[in-house]
Order: sequence, then C-alpha cells, then structure tokens
Amino acid sequence: MTRLKTLYKQTFIYGLATVVPKMLSFLLVRLHTDKSVLENVADYGDVSLIFAYFVLFNVLLAYGMETAFFRFFNSNENKETVLSTSAISLLLTSTLVLVFGYVFRGHISDLTHIDTDYIVLVLWILFLDALVIIPFAYLRALGKPITYTVVKLINVVLNLGLNVVLLLFLNSWAESSSFWAQWYQPNFEVHYIFIANLVASAATLILLIPFYFKLNYRFKTALWKQMLRYAVPVLVAGVAFSINETFDRIMLERLLPENLSKEAIGTYSACYKLALFMTLFATAYRLGIEPFFFSNAKDKDAKMNYAKILEFFVIFGALILLVVVVFVDVLKLILIPNEAYWDAMAVVPILLLAYLFLGVYHNLSVWYKVTDRTNYGAYISIIGALITLGINILFIPTYGYMASAVATLLAYAVMASISYGLGQQHYAIPYNVRKIGLYISLSVVLSGLSFYYFRENYLVGIFLIAVLLGIIWFKEKSMLKQLIKS
Repeated sequence: MTRLKTLYKQTFIYGLATVVPKMLSFLLVRLHTDKSVLENVADYGDVSLIFAYFVLFNVLLAYGMETAFFRFFNSNENKETVLSTSAISLLLTSTLVLVFGYVFRGHISDLTHIDTDYIVLVLWILFLDALVIIPFAYLRALGKPITYTVVKLINVVLNLGLNVVLLLFLNSWAESSSFWAQWYQPNFEVHYIFIANLVASAATLILLIPFYFKLNYRFKTALWKQMLRYAVPVLVAGVAFSINETFDRIMLERLLPENLSKEAIGTYSACYKLALFMTLFATAYRLGIEPFFFSNAKDKDAKMNYAKILEFFVIFGALILLVVVVFVDVLKLILIPNEAYWDAMAVVPILLLAYLFLGVYHNLSVWYKVTDRTNYGAYISIIGALITLGINILFIPTYGYMASAVATLLAYAVMASISYGLGQQHYAIPYNVRKIGLYISLSVVLSGLSFYYFRENYLVGIFLIAVLLGIIWFKEKSMLKQLIKS
C-alpha cells in the first residue's frame, strides 16, 4: 500500500503537468471561440482540423520510441547507451521528416486540404516537439515529476500568453505604434495561433537542451534494432489510437457537405473539450502508472497492485463522469459562452464515458507491456480504429458528429473488453470485475438521470453525486483508510 501511495503522489504531480496546462488551454477554447477573435464557427473548424492532423503526425514522429525507452532503460544495465541511442534515433528521423515535409509541402497541402503556410508552421512544431520526447521520458524515468511539471507549465503559460497577446492586443497596439505595426497582419488569426505554439515549443527545447549536452552520443545499432522491434507495434497502436482520437474531424470534413462540414467540426470540437476532464484524469494516471508497471513487474505482489490501481481509477473516473455531467451547463458558460457552439452538447456524456473506458484500457494494457507482447496492443488498437472508421463512414452522412461520438465510445469499450480477455489468458491479474462494473454502471445510470431528466436541476444533481459518494465510502472505507495511513 505504501508503494501505491507513492504512485498516487507522483500521479498527482504529473497530473499538475497535464491537468493545469490543459485547464489553461481551456482558456484558449474560450479565446478561439470568441466572435471577436475567430469570426465564425467554421474558422474554429479549420483550427480543429489542423490539430487533428497534428495528433496523427506527432505519433508518427515518436514511432513508439518513448515506450521502448522505458522498457529498455529499466531492463538494460547500460542505461546511458539506451538513452543516447533513443535520443539520436529521434533526432535523425525528425530532421529527415522536417526536410522531406518542407520539400513536398505543396503535395501535403493538396492531400490534407491545409494551406501551405500552416504546413510549414506545423512541421517546425512537430520537429521541436519530437526533440523533447526522450528528455521528458528521462525525467519520468528518474522520478523527477516536479522538473517535468515545471517545464510543461512554462510551455503552456507561454503558449497561452502569446495567444492572448497576438489575438487580443496586437491589433490595437499596431494602430498606435509603428513598432507593433510591422508585426501585425490582418486576417492572420489562425497563423498567430500556430506561431504561439511554435514559440512555446522552441522555448521548451531550450529549457531541456542541457540534456543533449550530457549525452555520450553512442549509437548502438543492435540495441536500436531491438528497440525498434519493440516500438513498431507501439507505433501501429499509436496510429490506430490517433484515428480513434481525431480522425472523426477529418472524416466530418470529407463526408459532410462542404457548406456544413467546417461548422460541424467547430461545434463538435468545442463541445469535445468538455469531455477532456476525463481525458486529463486518465492521462495523468497513465503518466504515473506507466513507469510503475515496468519498475514493479517482478515484485511478488505486482498483480495485486495492478488490480488495486484499476479499482481506484474506476472509482475516481466514475465520480468525474457524474460530476462533469451534473455541472456541464455551468462549464459550457465558462468555457464556451458563444451559443453558436452549443448544438453539439449531446456528445459530452457519450465522450466522457468513452474516455473512462479508454482509461480502463490503459490500465489493462499492463499485461502486454510487461510481457513484451506489444504486438497485441497494436492488434487491439487496430480493431478500435476499424470500428471508428466503419461507424463514421456509415453514419456520418446521416447522423453527423453524433455518429463520431458513438463510434469513439464503442471503439474504446471494445478495446477494453478485448484487452481484459487476452490479458487473463497471458498474464492473469485478479481484477474485481463485479466491483468495477458496479461503479461504472452506477455512474452511467446517475449521469443519464441528471442529463436527460434533471438537467440544470443542481439540487437533484448534487444529491446524485452524494449517493455515489456514499456507496463508494460504504464499500471502500477500509481500503481508503489504509491508503491514507500508509
């Protein structure tokens, strides 16, 4: 239990690195959906479409090397060689992609329907972000969550600050000063959004640049091949995951009528952000548990700890689902006050549940990571991607973004179910399935009551939250007390 408490302390700190920056980034949603910044919903649809491609290419440039680094860093005696080999690999491949992308930027623009100016900005952002993957992973491997968090926070605060300056103040400053006038261009708002991102990414690399001065720059080809064999299934899984995460925006743009697609992407993407409260929790949890999975795999009580970790995740996730659904109409006033974006509010409960299942899947994925069966992760993610693609292709023309939300939920639920079944065959962990199912079911039923029958009735909503809390305390009182005391 002491190790679990240490895990949750690290998860809390990593959570700051994830949740606080994302909370700040919510302000960007508030900013970007403001009528005075981006004139209409379609403009925000353009930004969201670019970020959808952004996620996919981020995965491609990382190609599973972060996970491979953790695996070999914890199992290889020559840690310096693992560190150097993985860093050099990403440095070389990222440079090649940058050069290739710049040369063929016109062809990429035709393929993605994105302006070449944006392509160049995105290429540089992707390049800079790829160079900090291993430095950040190294901080996590060394157990330095505070340093990790500080750098992440600086990145987001700088990004947010530049967005505010460039989108809100630069115009008025340019009217009163020739100095600022040289930096201002009218109708350049989308460019400014990505310029702010680029500067923040460059600043992050500068903060982490000492890492590259400490490398011994020894590249071991045999080790690199081993790492690639481990990483390729992770890459395939990552590509499939990015399809589940963001490809719906791309398909909305392709499958809906041209005069409707960008507005649909804009409203869907804005309301999608409200479901990110669950994503933030799941991501912070994953950042904390992933190193724990590898470093404690050989302990005699490892499987029992893995089971408890999932139970705690489901408990907290069930609460988050219900709380966000109860107060979703308050949150929308804070984050998306522009009523033009509210048409897609019905997707929020569906996506919250989808990301709860995604978090469950990440917890269940321990079996194939610690047993070096990462190819199973790829297979499972491919199945999820096929579900996402199939449902979107079949139903977007009729149901629009509601089909995309349901596709996300079904994909992640099926992935979690398959991972559980395979895991019990290859690395059986004593998960309390009955208890986990109970908490998820309770949360879904109470959330449904709140959203569909008592929406904006906060007295009833708070009562429903109290009911769930009471049941959790009744069933988990002894375990929670033990965790607090340990």
